[in-house]
Amino acid sequence: MKIRVVSSREEIPNLNQNEKVIHLAFRPSNTDIFTLVQTCPKVEVIQLPGSYRRTVSKSIEMFMEMQNIKLIEGDVWGHRKDINEYYTTSPAITDKIKELKSEGISDEKIADKLSREGKLNKDMLLYMLSK
Repeated sequence: MKIRVVSSREEIPNLNQNEKVIHLAFRPSNTDIFTLVQTCPKVEVIQLPGSYRRTVSKSIEMFMEMQNIKLIEGDVWGHRKDINEYYTTSPAITDKIKELKSEGISDEKIADKLSREGKLNKDMLLYMLSK
């Protein structure tokens, strides 16, 4: 899975309209979120670092809920934006998900297990499991 990393609000108008998973590496304002949703109407998940997630207003949370957009807390560890604008999850994670699903393990238990082992947080893993 590819996560589009956005480092500044100036990048938002230039995003591909088909982006589905976006990590905002800056503290977004309400206007930034509205602009992002207008620019990328197919967005399904917006990920924010924990410290920024706690500052998102209730009105934006309600707006995103009405738009069926998940707001997830998390980071893209070790990603260098100057090399690639996308953070790509490891194929090993995808293989492990398939393996555990074939064993009949619940999504919740898979997400718990892989969040302890990997770089992705539980909410992002649950999103991946739902796709």
